[in-house]
Amino acid sequence: MIELKDLRFAWPRADRDCLAIDELQVASGQTLFVHGPSGCGKSTLLSLLAGVLLPREGTVSLAGRSWASLSAARRDAFRAEHVGYLFQQFNLLPWLNVIDNVLLGCRFSDSRAARATQRSGSPVAQARSLLQRVGLESGLWHRDARELSVGQQQRVAAARALIGAPEVVIADEPTSALDAALRDGFMAVLLGECRAAGSTLVFVSHDERLAARFDRAVSLPGLNRAEPQVGE
Repeated sequence: MIELKDLRFAWPRADRDCLAIDELQVASGQTLFVHGPSGCGKSTLLSLLAGVLLPREGTVSLAGRSWASLSAARRDAFRAEHVGYLFQQFNLLPWLNVIDNVLLGCRFSDSRAARATQRSGSPVAQARSLLQRVGLESGLWHRDARELSVGQQQRVAAARALIGAPEVVIADEPTSALDAALRDGFMAVLLGECRAAGSTLVFVSHDERLAARFDRAVSLPGLNRAEPQVGE
């Protein structure tokens, strides 16, 4: 489902690559845990996997398509169709309510809307089901995202990433704002939804205790042959 080959990435004005990965493959339906110290490039790697960034050299492919072969507009459409992205900073639209934020995953992709309808009867029904499963009480569903706490926003972002059963789910430190009890419940929902949908999951975290829940775990410094010079 995901393939990296001879990847080299450098930020503008950097004097050397901050990521250099010879090869990485993630099979369809596999759950992959990625860990490493702050500043090693974990968030940068996820942006490359999702086609938000393009490598200086090498190829990054998702579902058999190289991101570099697509125009910027086609990358956006392909990402909406195939990828649920749980950003470290959530990237919710603050003026939209909770339900409408979750539904964004379907508004930009007809196939995800169709899968949500097939699974739950309608995209709205699946949005409500996912919000219940991630533990966000129904009294908050019609509040604007800007009125929510950090932990509540994190759960909305998770539901948005999962709606419509995307082929790939990318999660950047999604448990950082949750206490132990909420973290365990969140992980059960995230892994359960991905496995039920057959979604490939790439999950980044500093918390290596979570690694045992995944099919496979890798250390980014172990993959990266270059010394990191630029933060995530």
